Amino acid sequence: QVQLVESGGGLVQAGESLTLSCTASGTIFRINNMGWYRQAPGKQRELVARITSGGSTNYADSVKGRFTISRDNAKNTVYLQMNNLKPEDTAVYYCRITASQVERGYDYLYWGQGTQVTVST
Repeated sequence: QVQLVESGGGLVQAGESLTLSCTASGTIFRINNMGWYRQAPGKQRELVARITSGGSTNYADSVKGRFTISRDNAKNTVYLQMNNLKPEDTAVYYCRITASQVERGYDYLYWGQGTQVTVST
């Protein structure tokens, strides 16, 4: 099995910064794509940022220029640096990875447990 553990969430004021981390462990042959999603109460989960194995990144328009996604392959960790946070960023943030467990095996999707980010005015 593959387990993703998130950390770094918390309560901050608008304009402040926060960094989220997500570390994968377990039976992993190769991690391919890594990303962050968020879900506010009563709303649909949405993509925030994604980074491929080749280093290409994608961001939601609402966070572009404020958030930065990065990865440390040696640590099986993906980060989300969030600057100039706004109240509308308040949500539970989930990391997601696609990974294979054996050589030349299919990629499977794994989710983290979620971490709460609350931004006050």
